[in-house]
Amino acid sequence: MKKLVLASRSPRRQQLLKTLGVHFIAEESGFHEIDHAGDAPGQHVKNNALGKARAIASQHKNALVIGADTVVVYRQRVLGKPENMGEAREYLRLLQGKTHAVYTGLGIIDTKENITVADYEKTLVTMRSLSDKEIRAYLTNIEPLDKAGAYAIQGAGAVIVKKISGCYYNVVGFPIARFEELLLRLKTTIFSYMNVIS
Repeated sequence: MKKLVLASRSPRRQQLLKTLGVHFIAEESGFHEIDHAGDAPGQHVKNNALGKARAIASQHKNALVIGADTVVVYRQRVLGKPENMGEAREYLRLLQGKTHAVYTGLGIIDTKENITVADYEKTLVTMRSLSDKEIRAYLTNIEPLDKAGAYAIQGAGAVIVKKISGCYYNVVGFPIARFEELLLRLKTTIFSYMNVIS
């Protein structure tokens, strides 16, 4: 059976797969996310996801190498990971009280068959109206610099997210159902990689 290789050190993506009992290995891709100017958000995240997978695919001869990329989009502005705390505050001030979209692209390379598949998921997220005091408190309690849009829906994110429309796991950074759809296109299933319960 082919190995599952996650081209990401993201603790959130890894934890989602571990929670499902999925057997995989994780490797840092070293790929620097590219600003695909002019691309639609879905294409943008698919391109970056495939870039991450391609960066390490040649190191694995019989594997499914998975790349993922997540961005937040508000009024055509793509918000990736903030570069500093000032930008993180700016992002939350921009998003508070509004509805925005979260896009996650997934790309999988079957290194044995030399087949590539990719797709993306979109979820709408509505944030509560937040005071500057709440924004400061939130940023003090999380590490915003490794999160698209400077927030996470899990943990303390439960306090600031009012509602979502679509896949919750997409907002975490790894849309599981979409992932399964891509695996099925490669003639396999996530269930083949889970712990067998007797």
